[in-house]
Amino acid sequence: MSTMPPEAPWVLLRGLSREAQHWGEVPQQLQARTGRAVHCIDLPGNGVEWQRASPVCVRDMALHVRQRLQAQGVTGPVHVVGLSMGAMVAVDWATAWPNELCSLVLINSSLRGFSAWHQRLRLPAVVRLLGLLLSPASDARWESTLFDLTSRCPALREATVADWLAIRRAHPVTRLNALRQLLAAARYRAPAQAPRVPLLVLSGAGDQLVSPACSATMAAHWQAPHRVHLQAGHDLPLDAPEWLLQELIDWAAMPHKAVDVQPG
Repeated sequence: MSTMPPEAPWVLLRGLSREAQHWGEVPQQLQARTGRAVHCIDLPGNGVEWQRASPVCVRDMALHVRQRLQAQGVTGPVHVVGLSMGAMVAVDWATAWPNELCSLVLINSSLRGFSAWHQRLRLPAVVRLLGLLLSPASDARWESTLFDLTSRCPALREATVADWLAIRRAHPVTRLNALRQLLAAARYRAPAQAPRVPLLVLSGAGDQLVSPACSATMAAHWQAPHRVHLQAGHDLPLDAPEWLLQELIDWAAMPHKAVDVQPG
């Protein structure tokens, strides 16, 4: 066992059709309050990578994240925070290359093998998402629907949807890429063993996209601490940014130990 470096940077990963800008003020505040660099990596098909084809397997997404970090000159272990599908990418990364991570935070995610399909994506959400994907929905309808599925803060709706529309128009996620990401997430199965890095699970009890039971099941299987925000929905950075920041700050301050694993 070796103590993780105190200056280890953060890596933040969003999920289906979301990008770095959807973290809001969390990255800037996290860097300011912890003194650690924060890297928000967009998955292929999203954000600055919007013109690329999205992989249909999570492992290829994890490889992409590692390559982007290497290109940015990031070496040594990192704290990884993954939300939804981003958490699946983080789990796969930690499973395949545990020496590259010093801790892992999983937010409102789910894993095949731990939870039933109707928990991993709630049926009303499936119906609404398929309606978007299979019809010529406007950008405004897309972002309004995504807000309704991921947030429990109606007072934020007008301003947030306007912000998300601007992001979408700058970096449009194609329907095909959204479907490819959905397929990758649906296919990804929980690893046989828990990732060999310190692990924290966070969830919002008001999640209308993914059942909160998925996070509880994951934490129980892997004997990981699980913290729940009682009101927030799927998009924790939007609904409860201060709560999320404090959880991450407290997590980074804990005396974790990084597991030494021989390269395979």
